[in-house]
Amino acid sequence: MAELTLQRITEAGGTVTYSAAAAGDGDTADNNGSTFLHIKNGGGGEITATITAETTSVESNIYGDLTKANASIAISGSAEAFIGPFKPAAFNDDGQIAITYSGVTSVTIAALYI
Repeated sequence: MAELTLQRITEAGGTVTYSAAAAGDGDTADNNGSTFLHIKNGGGGEITATITAETTSVESNIYGDLTKANASIAISGSAEAFIGPFKPAAFNDDGQIAITYSGVTSVTIAALYI
């Protein structure tokens, strides 16, 4: 897994640096609950990015156990998408989220927070 550098978005603006999506085990990124991802698919075919839920039963409440599924988004060829933020209790493994991809050719990603 490759670790993405978490980049802060501020009122002063700035530029965002994108990394090539990592094949195989995918990428990780720090997550404090305000992390979101910007994924660009420069290829011709659709890809799916998946963020693994680490806790399938978030907590019990008056409605019973809550089940958390993986978060995923399909991104068409030559398109881009945002996904997040991610609740740490459901998605974090040692303070990080894990991201995998159905394909990585011409796919770039940035991990951002406000």
